[in-house]
Amino acid sequence: MHLPTPASRLVHPAGFRKRRSLNWISIGLLYGAYYMCRYNFRFATPGMIAEFHFTTSQITDMLAIWSLAYGTGQLINGLLTDKIGGRASLLIGAIGTIAINLIFGFASLAGTFMTFSLIWLMNGWFQSFGCPGMVKINAAWFARQERGTFSGIFGLMIQLGQVAVSFISPLILAGFTFFAFTVPEGEWRWLFRIPPLFTAVAAIFMYFAASPTPDEAGFPGAIQDEIDNSAGVTVSLMESFRTIFTHPLVWFYAAAYACTGAVRSSSDQIAILYFQDQMGFDMKTNIPAAARRTLELMPLVAVAGSFIAGWVSDRFFKGHRSPVAMSLYIIEAVVISIAAVVLLLGHVGPTAGGILLGCTILVLISFTANSTHSIVGSAAPMDIGGKKMAGFAAGVIDSFQYYGAAISLSLTGRVLEATKAQYGYTFWFVIMAGFGVFGAIAMNHVRKLHNLQRPPASA
Repeated sequence: MHLPTPASRLVHPAGFRKRRSLNWISIGLLYGAYYMCRYNFRFATPGMIAEFHFTTSQITDMLAIWSLAYGTGQLINGLLTDKIGGRASLLIGAIGTIAINLIFGFASLAGTFMTFSLIWLMNGWFQSFGCPGMVKINAAWFARQERGTFSGIFGLMIQLGQVAVSFISPLILAGFTFFAFTVPEGEWRWLFRIPPLFTAVAAIFMYFAASPTPDEAGFPGAIQDEIDNSAGVTVSLMESFRTIFTHPLVWFYAAAYACTGAVRSSSDQIAILYFQDQMGFDMKTNIPAAARRTLELMPLVAVAGSFIAGWVSDRFFKGHRSPVAMSLYIIEAVVISIAAVVLLLGHVGPTAGGILLGCTILVLISFTANSTHSIVGSAAPMDIGGKKMAGFAAGVIDSFQYYGAAISLSLTGRVLEATKAQYGYTFWFVIMAGFGVFGAIAMNHVRKLHNLQRPPASA
């Protein structure tokens, strides 16, 4: 039986690692800039509610609509990415994301639920080009036994976008003057006008710095693809669709990733309203330091969890993701269940101790929810699709992350409206804990399938 070479023994040509670093840094910065044009929405929600009197469920419905558009776009655009290539996919997504955010910032004066929903739906569609493009390029540049670790490193680049928007959004909302130009305090529309500038710069850098394959960068044969090592990285739409859609592992990974998305998007996007309603913070203009630091820390601990999970799956499980992911979902469910009990007992609120506890809970949830992000959403599609079909594999699996998010957000908004007057945000945590349990069940099925496919030890 042929066994893969351990990651520590992989030998690459001189200059390859340096060139690969330039490649994934440029791609990671662009995808991180996508995040800046996605997580800006959550900072705008208090101002939108105050100005247009939207309900909690209307805000979560807008986020759910974005998630549905993103998830459906992943299916279609992931398949298209295997035809047009990863770099073209990333650029299409970047151009669309920039345009739609500017439209939201300048043309959303009507202020109706339908107006905001339709514009944000388009943002979800264009952003869905990003993940398949990113995964497809990286599948060609990393061997299987490197992908978990490097997906974790990639998570750092991606989450820098969320850190950046969490840093600059309070500055924008506080108002500022730049020479003779003034942005008024609380003007949330500027949250959609400034971040696209960063995306534009990152897209230009990626266009000139990234190469779709090592072959095109002058390193032919540097990476041996375990799925299909023949020349090229594109295939016909039909071949990609038929191969990935019928793959036995894809759908269980997708089901598990729906649970990741349900918790990840919910904890990220509803955090602003949680700070405002549960802890009494002013999140429209003068955002407290505790909220700012928590929102900056959440993606950083997410990176740590993602990196550790990827490294463990590479180092101790030879690239198998399911045992690690299943354990993480169980831990996630336990952590969030404890958080629900803490809220139910009334320990989280507008006191020094209640604020510290409430912020700590969000950080812990971010750590556990995002630990499965790299191995299920990034490494697994590369393992399944290889360099030629990783785009559609990523599209299928990642689409379910956002279908799960849409269900979770829509459900949570309605449950909170019915229960938060009496129970605060307790049932927010109850819903997220349930998704953690379902994620563990799905990954247990993946683990069983891997065991069935594993050759006998004597082979």
